[in-house]
Amino acid sequence: MPTLKVTVGERDRLDQRTRQRIAAAQDGEHLDDAQPVLNFGSYAELSRLLSRTNLELLETIFEHGPESIREAAELVDRDYKQVHRNLSELEDIGVVEFEGGGSGRAKKPVLAYDGLEIDIPFARSDDSTGTAAP
Repeated sequence: MPTLKVTVGERDRLDQRTRQRIAAAQDGEHLDDAQPVLNFGSYAELSRLLSRTNLELLETIFEHGPESIREAAELVDRDYKQVHRNLSELEDIGVVEFEGGGSGRAKKPVLAYDGLEIDIPFARSDDSTGTAAP
């Protein structure tokens, strides 16, 4: 499983990198170093992923491999509805996936990546000028 790179406010740089990779692929270059990237527009959005409760859930899924959302809730000693909401948010951003869940079967939360690599540059570019923000 690959590691997910998490960034904040780098949309222009990521778009440029994507265009460069597309051009390289069109030129026949082999691109086996592709690392998935999740970009948040703000620190507030990033803080949802990095909340204590979400990190605890991710660690619990990694260490214990719960067979259901209910089992995950029991392992972290939290209410099922809260854990379901948190896992659904993590699924929405692509960090967690669910297996099963059809015909009354429990949905098993699984990690989509083997880790997170957080990249937060302090000098971000200004969207309108492309220059570094003070």
